Amino acid sequence: MHNNYRGRSMHLSDGVLSTVAILSTSAGAAGLIGYSLKGIKDYEIPRVSIMTATFFTLSMLSIPIGPSSTHPLIAGLLGIILGKRSPIAIFIGLLLQAFLFGHGGLTTLGANTLLVGIPAISTHFIYQKWAKDKVSPYFAGGLLGVLSIFLCLVLLIGLLFFTDERYSQGFFSVANLLIVSHIPLMIIEGFMTSFAVGYIMKVKPEMLMESSSGYEL
Repeated sequence: MHNNYRGRSMHLSDGVLSTVAILSTSAGAAGLIGYSLKGIKDYEIPRVSIMTATFFTLSMLSIPIGPSSTHPLIAGLLGIILGKRSPIAIFIGLLLQAFLFGHGGLTTLGANTLLVGIPAISTHFIYQKWAKDKVSPYFAGGLLGVLSIFLCLVLLIGLLFFTDERYSQGFFSVANLLIVSHIPLMIIEGFMTSFAVGYIMKVKPEMLMESSSGYEL
């Protein structure tokens, strides 16, 4: 079963998950997207489109780490900017990657959407609270960038263990290799999200408001 794992970073490929895991995550993703679409306004669509393109592009980049590689997820930045709409951008970006480049898979589309979407929404709620408490946007962005990848990693390992516990057995298990390879990604995403949030706060702070604030792109 270890050799069946062909996911690159958080992108799980077809054939990795069990049938039960596929059905469960697909149902969960459908519910999450339904929640994200509820009450969406016309003025929100351009912002979602821009962040979809950003996620699609950046998550296709490969960052070599030793004998393996990883890629940016920007889950924290998506959550901070899009809030509850972030799973829409994530789902569309992943769907396009699967169809156009065979990146990820169709049977794991629901799982991959949840792996990035749940941390993104979690990040949004934390950032909104910190913003009200006047926490520095650079500090908040950096910490949430790290936290979002940590949450993605925890969900991924948990999902693999749910599929087959052998993914977490042994010193060189898939779970341990994922942890080692994603520590650098946490640092990269921390700096990247910190810079992005701090810059946006300076030039267009309304982008960091909640979607319900009436902001038009």
